[in-house]
Amino acid sequence: MTTTPAITAEDLWQVFGPDPLTAFRRAQSDASSPEDIARVLDASGHIPAVRGVSFDVAPGELFVIMGLSGSGKSTVVRGLSRLLQPTSGAVRLYGEDILAASKSRMNALRRNKIGMVFQHFGLFPHMTVIDNVAYPLKVARVSQKERYARVRPVLEMLGLQGRDTAYPRELSGGQRQRVGIARSLAGDCSIWFLDEPFSALDPLIRRQLQDEFLTIRKRLNTTIVFITHDITEALKLADRIAIMRDGQIVQIGTPAEIVLNPVDDYVRDFARDVARGRHARVGSIMRNDLRDIPGDTPGLNPDMTLEDALAFCVERYDPVPVRDPAGQVLGHVYPHDLAKALQAEKA
Repeated sequence: MTTTPAITAEDLWQVFGPDPLTAFRRAQSDASSPEDIARVLDASGHIPAVRGVSFDVAPGELFVIMGLSGSGKSTVVRGLSRLLQPTSGAVRLYGEDILAASKSRMNALRRNKIGMVFQHFGLFPHMTVIDNVAYPLKVARVSQKERYARVRPVLEMLGLQGRDTAYPRELSGGQRQRVGIARSLAGDCSIWFLDEPFSALDPLIRRQLQDEFLTIRKRLNTTIVFITHDITEALKLADRIAIMRDGQIVQIGTPAEIVLNPVDDYVRDFARDVARGRHARVGSIMRNDLRDIPGDTPGLNPDMTLEDALAFCVERYDPVPVRDPAGQVLGHVYPHDLAKALQAEKA
């Protein structure tokens, strides 16, 4: 049985210039690979900001897109939400082709299914916190009594209780960002696009909001695409990470795969200063050999970090079992595999 992806991007191109669609079609007829098409577009005075990007995001997944400035990551999310009309390709939300959707249909999707948060909060300065958060419901013509009743639990979830009558100018930067997040959640969205929502904040507030974000996520059944340029933030939040360069996706993988098995020097440079032992998990190096071992032999948890596993295994030479919460053996970690996985970060 297959599950329809929550989000599908298929061969997505975003070209900027005087006549992007015509230029793209001509480039396609003259070239085949994304690199060659991009060169033809460049020569015609057009900018290929996104080049043949494809991926699926599973329902409930937190999918991070990261890259350096100018890599195309923010342009991708604007295409996924159709804030920009992609030049070519397909975007489907739960199987629905949104590039063929009418303006009224897109407005309905943004009211009822899609939530968006951007780096700049975009709050209405003349509205109180509760009215800013409830604004999407007001647009949907929900009565004031009902919309206030619906958003108050959201305010409480984000630690904004007691601030509902305050104005944005009376809030700290972290509080204003919480209001922006609350507003995006007010419509009970099933798909959430966040474009560097914490990057304008100081490091301490940023870490605090990351922790709160993970707590909120556990309470929501929401599919999330999160844009960042910060590898530490990506590793902390993501189920999977897509790394972009020059408008293309270079690698998609779990945090452990990105850290332990980078596909090239570009990805390796992102993870160069990352403490592998703090981000890679036991499950990423576990071997699936289910040998018989004594039932009382202590074991590891597949979600345990390599640092914690090393402390457990430091005096052992035999393979160590990895167990699920019920105590069943999932596989084994060999001490020399653990040492090898950690060795590269010391090099």
